[in-house]
Amino acid sequence: MRVILASASPRRKEIFGEICETFEIIPAKGEERASEKLSPEALVKELAFRKAREVADEVFKTGEDALVLGSDTVVALENAVLGKPKDRQDAIAMLTSLSGRVHEVFTGVCFIRLFKGKEELAIAADCTKVEFETLTQTQIAEYVLSGSPMDKAGAYGIQDGGLVKRLKGSYSNVVGLPKELTKELFDALYVKQGEQQ
Repeated sequence: MRVILASASPRRKEIFGEICETFEIIPAKGEERASEKLSPEALVKELAFRKAREVADEVFKTGEDALVLGSDTVVALENAVLGKPKDRQDAIAMLTSLSGRVHEVFTGVCFIRLFKGKEELAIAADCTKVEFETLTQTQIAEYVLSGSPMDKAGAYGIQDGGLVKRLKGSYSNVVGLPKELTKELFDALYVKQGEQQ
């Protein structure tokens, strides 16, 4: 069975590589937009589903067995969703708002499987509470100048160090793919399919 990651994120590739040894990467190209009325959890589930659906629709045309993974991550501060910054000023504003406070990181995980002509869907979301260090404007400016925040939800990468004081929940969820939850869904759809053949 083909296994496909519908993301170009090197962070998701690395984490999924710890779960599945062999997979292809076919990034979803659709816009990451959904209704602003959705809760952060519902939002990431919707966006993860859309990414998986977009790639699955193409891959499933061949009719061969395949499993597609879509994922999306957002940062939420008091239920206000912080996506990827539009520019440096936006990144500075996001980091300033997060400084010294607790926020939540939500990641949606969606698998769509085609097996013997039958389609199955598994979708879930994980949430991690993150407390930021109190950052000076100089620290924030230097971090933004490094360029690292520009492609990340909430304008930061936990792996960059020096930003997070403590967290409660999955570390890999904050990086971009909750390893424990993803493995659970993957095992249910991929590992068990071998027993059905």
